[in-house]
Amino acid sequence: MRTDVLAAMAVFCFVTAITPGPNNLMLMTSGVNFGFRRTLPHLAGVVLGFCAMVALIGVGLDAIFTRFPAILPAMRYLGAAYMLWLAWKIANAGPAREGESRGAPLGFWAAAAFQWVNPKGWVIAVGALTAYAVFDDYSRNVALIAFIYLVVAVPGGGVWALLGAAMRRALANPRVARPFNWTMAALLAASIVPVFVE
Repeated sequence: MRTDVLAAMAVFCFVTAITPGPNNLMLMTSGVNFGFRRTLPHLAGVVLGFCAMVALIGVGLDAIFTRFPAILPAMRYLGAAYMLWLAWKIANAGPAREGESRGAPLGFWAAAAFQWVNPKGWVIAVGALTAYAVFDDYSRNVALIAFIYLVVAVPGGGVWALLGAAMRRALANPRVARPFNWTMAALLAASIVPVFVE
């Protein structure tokens, strides 16, 4: 792969990994509610789950969706419903309280499985593959895209989890926590708009 194409691909991967979306908003909210350390399995599930999804789509899983096109819309709507449920849970969460265990953060497997119903994740994965995997050796490029996402998604999502953890003290105040939770819930709900706008 040419160096300019590789550089463009790395920039695309980094920007899409660090910008707001369902994964990063959920990681930040988990950082607020559970702290950075307890959010690490969630972060690992996002990173490895998304990389696996990119690789599987790249090596031919998309052929299944081409043959059975009804599966993909069903997954998108299921994902939208799940994200609305998460937004409702976030909106109704109380203030962050140090040392208090309020439920459990999203675990590794749940975060990895979430990638398959995350509309932004699908758009990013398909966009990266169609834009950058078509040069030279397709299989090698699919593996390269998945690897670059593995490298950039850790700091990309980790920053959001750290940001949430850093805001824990301020969000112990209910007057600050309530608008924050409603804002995060609204942003998460808004991130599903691509499911309904084709």
